[in-house]
Amino acid sequence: MRLSAPAILLAARPHGETGSVVRLLTAEAGVVAAYVAGGRGRHIRPIVLPGNRVAAEITARSDSQLPFARLELVESRAPFLTEPLPAAAIAWVAALTTAALPERNAYPSLYEALDGLLAAVCSAPAARLWLPALIVYERLLLRELGYGEARVPVPSDAPGQLAVFARQGRAVARFLLADAPGDAIAAREVLLGRLERMIA
Repeated sequence: MRLSAPAILLAARPHGETGSVVRLLTAEAGVVAAYVAGGRGRHIRPIVLPGNRVAAEITARSDSQLPFARLELVESRAPFLTEPLPAAAIAWVAALTTAALPERNAYPSLYEALDGLLAAVCSAPAARLWLPALIVYERLLLRELGYGEARVPVPSDAPGQLAVFARQGRAVARFLLADAPGDAIAAREVLLGRLERMIA
């Protein structure tokens, strides 16, 4: 495997003394897990944060080997991880995408949708401006994975959007997160709770 591509960093966990295993979403290869040497070091740790856009060079000698990745930061979402609502939204969509998508299957429309959603979360002055995009992203994931969520219009008012988002959680949990660890569902509950406090 040899791939040079833009990517969205979805998750990172420690590996060995100083490294990290990351999960990246790329347009042409889908979700790819890879080892980043020094991923917990002072220079690279700010790069391996969920939501960051990176330029990735991924190499592996065989398909059975965990690839190595070199990452260059393109756009940092770190400043938004200190703000409760954007941080919860980024954590949720990263956890959802990681848990729902099989590795190494290309979903270019999901890559573009996630990139646009993250940009909206980080630039919109209020959640009601990006919550419809989040609802649509969850529906797109359901459709892409064969669960065909109905295309019901998203309400224009914030309380209506919140009600749709809360309801849609049942389909997401049942079809996308049935085998996922509990922390993925917990991330959605954190986001829902913060949205309810902001919108109610």
